[in-house]
Amino acid sequence: MPADWVDKSIVEGCINNDRRAQELLYKQFYGPMIALCIRYTRNEEDALEVLHNGFLKVYKHMGTYDSAKASLYTWIKTIIVNSAIDFIRSSQKFKNNTELKEMHESGIDNEAVQRMSATELLQLIKKLPQATQTVFNLYVVEGYNHREIAAMLGISDGTSKWHLSEARRQLQQLLLTMHVMR
Repeated sequence: MPADWVDKSIVEGCINNDRRAQELLYKQFYGPMIALCIRYTRNEEDALEVLHNGFLKVYKHMGTYDSAKASLYTWIKTIIVNSAIDFIRSSQKFKNNTELKEMHESGIDNEAVQRMSATELLQLIKKLPQATQTVFNLYVVEGYNHREIAAMLGISDGTSKWHLSEARRQLQQLLLTMHVMR
């Protein structure tokens, strides 16, 4: 069965509030979307809350999905990322108003990073302050630029740059600490 046909029939079922179609959609996208939620939250309970709130929005707005504009995966991912940002905003304000006019790149040892497993790297990222972790994920993992991040989070471009620079600095310190301990 072609993926386009599956997506189209699931979409139509979700628009008609068919619980089986909603369940199929959830199961089809659970893996990648929970992984995304885990990157933005501190624990599995929060990740599930973000995921469920995101899927509620997906079901509610399924009628607005346009396959000509984006794939179903991309459309759902955008909603889930925005749900994660909403969750973070509601649980913690971006307190740091420090702006960075000129960003200095912190050098992260690429060889050390390559030797790490994805799980180890995720654990290091989770040690960052929530706002810094969010900016890092949006910039490095999701590929947003500072202007887009600033608009999403209600901060300035300079504050976004500061958080990214701070994330790199802290990750470099954590990597050095790990290297010394090994």
